[in-house]
Amino acid sequence: MVVYTSAMSEGRPCPSLAEKGVVRQVGVRLVGAGERSRWDALVRTHHYLGFDGFIGQSLRYVAECDGRWLALLGWQAAALKCRARDRWIGWPPVLQYRRLHLIANNSRFLILPDAQLPNLASRVLSLNLRRLSDDWQQAHGWPLLLAETFVDPERFTGACYRAANWLLVGSTRGFAKQQQTYRQHGRPKLVLVYPLHHRARSLLSDPLWQPGGATMNPKALPTKQMESLQQMLRSLPDCRHARGVRHRYYTVLTIALAGVLCGAKSFTALAEFAAALSPSQLKRLGARFHPLQKRYQAPSEPTLRRVLQASEAQALDQALGQWLAAQACGGDAIAVDGKTMHGARRPDGSQVHLLSAFLHQQGLTTAQIEVDAKTNEIPEIRRLLEPMQIAGSVVTADAMHTQKQTARFIVKDKHADYLFTVKDNQPGLRDDIAALAQSDFSPCVRNGR
Repeated sequence: MVVYTSAMSEGRPCPSLAEKGVVRQVGVRLVGAGERSRWDALVRTHHYLGFDGFIGQSLRYVAECDGRWLALLGWQAAALKCRARDRWIGWPPVLQYRRLHLIANNSRFLILPDAQLPNLASRVLSLNLRRLSDDWQQAHGWPLLLAETFVDPERFTGACYRAANWLLVGSTRGFAKQQQTYRQHGRPKLVLVYPLHHRARSLLSDPLWQPGGATMNPKALPTKQMESLQQMLRSLPDCRHARGVRHRYYTVLTIALAGVLCGAKSFTALAEFAAALSPSQLKRLGARFHPLQKRYQAPSEPTLRRVLQASEAQALDQALGQWLAAQACGGDAIAVDGKTMHGARRPDGSQVHLLSAFLHQQGLTTAQIEVDAKTNEIPEIRRLLEPMQIAGSVVTADAMHTQKQTARFIVKDKHADYLFTVKDNQPGLRDDIAALAQSDFSPCVRNGR
């Protein structure tokens, strides 16, 4: 989706030759943390779609010349489904869901009103695409293979994308995702893609291709966070016998967790991740230094497997959840939801049901317990939240948890707030809420509770 006009705004004079030379001096860079609010406000004001935030991983860029902002670009996670794109790639659904993270969507492109210069849009796109994959890997831990965008043909022709060598692969069917379903809006969009790798199409569709081993992003975990992670792991008891131990217990766990955070999903992938770490990264992760070989040694696949399989899963899960929650900003929203694990059954044949708490903004699960077959989620939510530090946060849950006992526990015991859903199965409460006036939610009333 793009806001771009190839002609000057009505009533505005054409740029001088000096102004035309500005296009060749344009640079594209990532938006700094202190500039994000300005970027959001400009896109919200001038883009025809407005701006409420991105979906999934995202990056914000600004094109500027001598400090003057000329254009803004925003990238987010790829569309979950797009028939034209998926047909062009030629991948089956099983590969699509496994490799969708290797695609990014250019959801916002805005040429600012006072910077309408010929060829500026294609120039900015070209500069942005040169650095997009590297920036994505630095920010999120993996590179990109393909870029995509959707253009509304009723407003734009997509000429700037075509000039930047994007490929038109078809059009959408005119549906938009709304919560858990799709609704038809009747305005199909043009689908354009840009390969960021010369073999992007063949790699994405090759069932035998395995994405490169997970690589450690040195900036993913600052020193302070890495130290707090290791300190948390030091508190866990070592499950191994003292004889023959070469690697510290917390070091093996730290490397394994770092590998999982960087995308490793098997013991083999964890071993490849550990072997690919640089000496400085191994030192930072607390690896063993071999006095004869004069180098830091990474744990092998059998070591990683034995340590993880022998570890107490519940203690490790609880400790890691508390650490992840501590890394989040205070006052974050915490969602509580339960899911039945299909294919996982207890010895008595009943299905395993898990109740989880995860952070809205980060998408991280911070706590998780198994719900006993003889009970349900309602009493278990207190056991889930009891060890968590959630003071000042907001707990959200579905209508099942709209209970007085749960609300009192969150407010009085955990010093947090709640946001519950009320449905027709509680008609009295629903009518009471409908009768409330807006003044009943004033800050004075809330602070006086």
